Amino acid sequence: MTTIAQAVAQPPVLEVENLSIAYRDKDHEQRVVHGVSFAIAPGEVVALVGESGSGKTTTAQALIGLLADNGRVERGAIRLNGTDIAGWSPDRFDTVRGRVVSLIPQDPTSSLNPVRTVGEQVGEILKIHRYGDRQAIARRVVELLAKVGLSQPELRARQYPHELSGGMKQRVLIAIAIALQPALIIADEPTSALDVTVQRRILDLIDELRSEFGTAVLLVTHDLGVAADRANRLVVLQGGRIQEQGDTASVLRNPHSAYTRKLLADAPSLAQGAFRPARATAANDAPERPEDFAIVVDGLVHDFDVAGRKEPFRAVDGVSFRVRRGTTHAIVGESGSGKTTTIRDVVGFRQPTAGRIVIEGTDLTTLRGEALRQFRRTVQLVYQNPFSSLDPRQTIFQIIEEPLLNFEPLPAAERARRVHDILARVGLPPAVLERRPRALSGGQRQRVAIARALVLQPRVLVLDEAVSALDVTVQAQILALLETLQRDLGLTYLFISHDLAVVRQIADTVSVLQGGRQVDAGRVEDVFLRPGSDYTRELIDAIPGKKNHLPHHDPLDIHTTHTTQAPGLLQQTA
Repeated sequence: MTTIAQAVAQPPVLEVENLSIAYRDKDHEQRVVHGVSFAIAPGEVVALVGESGSGKTTTAQALIGLLADNGRVERGAIRLNGTDIAGWSPDRFDTVRGRVVSLIPQDPTSSLNPVRTVGEQVGEILKIHRYGDRQAIARRVVELLAKVGLSQPELRARQYPHELSGGMKQRVLIAIAIALQPALIIADEPTSALDVTVQRRILDLIDELRSEFGTAVLLVTHDLGVAADRANRLVVLQGGRIQEQGDTASVLRNPHSAYTRKLLADAPSLAQGAFRPARATAANDAPERPEDFAIVVDGLVHDFDVAGRKEPFRAVDGVSFRVRRGTTHAIVGESGSGKTTTIRDVVGFRQPTAGRIVIEGTDLTTLRGEALRQFRRTVQLVYQNPFSSLDPRQTIFQIIEEPLLNFEPLPAAERARRVHDILARVGLPPAVLERRPRALSGGQRQRVAIARALVLQPRVLVLDEAVSALDVTVQAQILALLETLQRDLGLTYLFISHDLAVVRQIADTVSVLQGGRQVDAGRVEDVFLRPGSDYTRELIDAIPGKKNHLPHHDPLDIHTTHTTQAPGLLQQTA
């Protein structure tokens, strides 16, 4: 096991010095990384932190020779165990990739070949680097799958990726990365697609392997909570330039740059106990009247028929909750908890097997055909991923206008007025109306998705992981927008999420689902401070950022002079 003090005394595994990277197109070349310098010692974890477009992924790709064809290292050095590999050819990179430096990619679903077994894919790196004969490779594959915590490793080796869960697939990618015990592992957003408890287990696994083998880790992430918990040092990037770097605890407690302070202010997981009293009292214990509740779900059950089984699969089992008008109720749970089935019933996409769903006084379970279609104007859904939920062929005007064409026979001039009005509500300029989704950022696309949902003037908005695909600062902006819209329009929100840090920030009440059953419910503050189930406690304990949680940082407090620390190997404070 390599301690940080021992690591600092050793030569660095990686030294990046004055690195600049550019991409070229038909007309010109654009520099996207500007003079970046940092180092990583054996057994050390350095987090490269920044939003989309900050240059962190491009930097990581250059370190392992995976830049796009139109990208190149303009200048600077990348010394891996003392050897400058900047500008190496793909063939030369093949000699060190996997053996000296390896990559854990972001998305396990797209990173694994669906038509090859897990064993074949783990064994491929061993075969490339001539680990041994077929039997030796097969034995090593099973050892690696066991090492990363997969049960029944012999069986897993024979399975295909679609037969594994997301967390299991990520463990397979880690097995590939550690197969030849490289000196450096680059972990590119290795848990961003995973539930919070699975995320913690994967990060724990990376920590254990780092300690066992003395491997250096470059953690590429936009999640400051993860970086705060796992990294010895932080390197903060914005626009391809280092804004700040140094010991994690020091950077978090005394950030020198305005950009770092803004990232800290926008990171919900770093502000422990950050409940909002004004919002919490909106769901107080005043005498209850039926008309106070915009949503009443009572004894909801949903069964699915399963081929080859006599008994149906029960995805939702007796879920009940009520949402006061003008407040936010969160439904929390991991994949397979039943939260998605619950909301699809609530918005009328499916008929439940049993139970009642009453929205604004109308029982959805009694509606059919045109009556149900018309009632959907009252409840609108904002999907998780703005990149896939908007039609790429339509202009933004057409996307927002489409619900009006489907539900309201208005004159063209009135439709245009409604579109412009709601666009202003979500904070977008009229110029975006003639663009298509590909021309917008992720945050702009989500604003368009919200505008489309609001153009019919619904009473209830269902937000399905509506900020989970966004960077932390964009996420904070969308959450602020949702709060403003709720206050101004009197909206009731049903907020579906696996991120309890965000739920703590935005919701008044919460239901926690596990295996289709509601295991906890109540005011957010009560559930967080006095959880009623072991599962809820596990979810809360898995929220990243506890190791270095901070008081709230004001992103507007920018009086501190900006400084950028020189790169170095600083010892982590206890």
